[in-house]
Amino acid sequence: MIDQMYRKAVLTVSGQKFVEDLVRARGYGLAQRFVAGEDAASAIAAVKELEGDGILGNLDLLGEFVTSPDTADEFAAKVLHLLDEAHAAGITPYVSVKLSSIGQGMAVGGEDLGLTNARRIVGRAKEYGGFVCLDMEDHPRVDQTLAQFRTLVNEFGRQHVGTVLQSYLYRSEADRAALDDLSPNLRIVKGAYLEPDTVAMPDKADVDASYRKLVYAHMQAGQTGGAQYVNVATHDESIIADVKHFVLAHGIRKDAFEFQMLYGIRRDLQRELAAQGYRVRAYIPYGRDWYPYFSRRIAERPANVLFVLRGMLKG
Repeated sequence: MIDQMYRKAVLTVSGQKFVEDLVRARGYGLAQRFVAGEDAASAIAAVKELEGDGILGNLDLLGEFVTSPDTADEFAAKVLHLLDEAHAAGITPYVSVKLSSIGQGMAVGGEDLGLTNARRIVGRAKEYGGFVCLDMEDHPRVDQTLAQFRTLVNEFGRQHVGTVLQSYLYRSEADRAALDDLSPNLRIVKGAYLEPDTVAMPDKADVDASYRKLVYAHMQAGQTGGAQYVNVATHDESIIADVKHFVLAHGIRKDAFEFQMLYGIRRDLQRELAAQGYRVRAYIPYGRDWYPYFSRRIAERPANVLFVLRGMLKG
């Protein structure tokens, strides 16, 4: 409950325009611990650096809540450019995309623009042997995102597109089971959006229990005739330890899952897991629209607030 109250308080404060203006006035320097840079070249350089430690990359161009079809198309074009640049640099592209950033909810030519642009992006990724993860956003978008995910898997294959489930949503266990026929690639996260208690669990213990249940269920589904793949996206060391024990106890292959963590957070743990033979991938955000992402990272841990305050005082 205290964790939930802390997150709500930080997200509420960070949502105030004067707070955003104050942080932005200090520039990208405050965000650079969590954000790889403001352009594709910086993000690709971060991937190459991590590869030296045996860590893979998941690139994400930051941007949310576009307001017109033109800006949605512009954002999609930037993602396509990222895929091209990654491929040219010798990287098999792996990117995350928020469907709201590419027009989800906007009808153009009788079809949802988010789906139209997602087809372009996943199609390009498939050309390069790459992968696109459709990020999950706040709860009103879940149904449409899952429906569009199903469409894209059917058109392009599960090897090239995945999505995310958030363990703090009460609905996620049923959502996972409903996707089993696709043998999907799912990224499991706890959830960082400010959600009402009617749809999201307010207590950390319940969120953690739900997280374990989702990961274990998806792993076991992959052992019973499916080809499910699990992205265990957490920095919670107790959960990581439990997952490692579960994998050993149930004979889960190491190529059936990976650990995913955020860029700039617990790099030591990422290296340690990679050295132990686990597949590890860092979520690498970049771009000029870094403030919403930055706010959610600050809301996750009190230590992150102290980091920002020290940076502002130095400024």
